[in-house]
Amino acid sequence: MSDSETSEQNSQFEQPDRQRLVVLISGSGSNLQALIDAEAHDELGGEIAAVISNRGDAYGLVRAREAGIPAVVLPHHEYDSRDAFDAALVKVIDRHAPDLIVLAGFMRILTPAFVRRYHGRMLNIHPSLLPQYRGLNTHARALADGVSEHGASVHFVSDELDGGPVVVQAAVSVTPDDDEDALAERVLTREHVIYPMTVRWFMQGRLKLTPEGPRLDNHPLPAGGLRLSPDDVTEEDL
Repeated sequence: MSDSETSEQNSQFEQPDRQRLVVLISGSGSNLQALIDAEAHDELGGEIAAVISNRGDAYGLVRAREAGIPAVVLPHHEYDSRDAFDAALVKVIDRHAPDLIVLAGFMRILTPAFVRRYHGRMLNIHPSLLPQYRGLNTHARALADGVSEHGASVHFVSDELDGGPVVVQAAVSVTPDDDEDALAERVLTREHVIYPMTVRWFMQGRLKLTPEGPRLDNHPLPAGGLRLSPDDVTEEDL
């Protein structure tokens, strides 16, 4: 058998490199846990290469270590400026050579230079139906406004706070009896559905950010992204 024939035969059995993601957290890491669970069931499309937190007391670090994932603490207060912290963060991230950066409750505003570096391969999840209620205290603000629907959005990260192109949203109904905690719990349940799903799309090469906006399976997404209604529970409902 010739060398070329051997090479061709071997290539038929070679597996593509496994896609890698780095998750950035600041707190309890419940969305991180949803990603860990998805990976454990081979439903993430890749592997979590590392978890990085700007807070040493973040419980998400415990979740990562219990799952055997490298967990790194990079305290932001040890740096003189936001630029200095982000520069250090880039070095830690790039050490793990990720295909995707996932923000899961990472409570830091990123510098434009950082966002540009990972343009098109950084996702965030936000607890509102964007563009409504960007920033903090989304559930309290929604209740104060008396809205009938609230929810969560997964979007590509841009220079604008919570303003990047939306990929998918999941809505929940707001009831007269809701308080902030009850509403937050229902929204979080929806986050745990749509975040692993969106990450899997990206890792499988199905989701891409183009100059015209996000595309899924080479089809442009609506301006507000795909949407799960309050009664929808799975990807098939989209």
